[in-house]
Amino acid sequence: MTEVNTTLSIAVASGKGGVGKTNLALNLCFALHDLGNSLILLDADLGLANLDVLLGLSPEKNLQDLLGEAAAENVVIPLAGDGLVLLPSASGVAELVEMDEDVQSLLLDKLDALFRRYNFLILDLGAGISPTVLSFAAMPQERIVVITPEPTSLTDSYALIKVLFTQHQIKNFQVIVNMAESHKEAKNAFERLAQACGHFLNLPISLLGVVHRDPMVTESVRHQVPLLKFAPGCQAAQDIREIAKKIMDRRTRLKDLISRSPILKPLI
Repeated sequence: MTEVNTTLSIAVASGKGGVGKTNLALNLCFALHDLGNSLILLDADLGLANLDVLLGLSPEKNLQDLLGEAAAENVVIPLAGDGLVLLPSASGVAELVEMDEDVQSLLLDKLDALFRRYNFLILDLGAGISPTVLSFAAMPQERIVVITPEPTSLTDSYALIKVLFTQHQIKNFQVIVNMAESHKEAKNAFERLAQACGHFLNLPISLLGVVHRDPMVTESVRHQVPLLKFAPGCQAAQDIREIAKKIMDRRTRLKDLISRSPILKPLI
């Protein structure tokens, strides 16, 4: 009898770098963990992996070791007991960056049993629309696209959504507006992106939440401590916790769909 899946997989992506995607993915994991969930955070930025840097860690093993004899359990790093773990990646390793279908299949087979132990699998993707980024963005059940109000972020995010929609038939996109000066600015930015997706792609997208610009974010990065631990009462931390509640509610609502879906869908 096939085991029923209860793990919700979410890719956190962005059209361009510098929008705070990795920091947001990390802190969403801590917020979800604080709400009683178990999570595995996968650093899927195979070109410029840096979650370990944000945390001040020096992993002995990483995703590349899974292509050899290493067991998945021996590669993960506990961040908050067994309930929140990091699966680190390696920077600039061609074998991972140019991952073909056979390598993807090998990795997924090794990781599936590990992923099933957790309520959430969060993938922090690289920025842009490289083939590897698109592959990882298409595999999970859900996608979060992180944008800022900058015009370049909006145009690059539209390009990411367009390629995933037209080439991989992906239709479900949740958007977080990061580094917003105000809720009005964030709403305007989202509406511009939503109008473009609606007009040119006939594709509705959803606003998951807004994270306001906050000087504590930069300070937490400098100290290599997650924002929710460094300044839990700051505005950005409060915003992230609100988004985490929505993600948790979404997992509950999608329970039946999750049970019928693979954690990561192999690309054919």
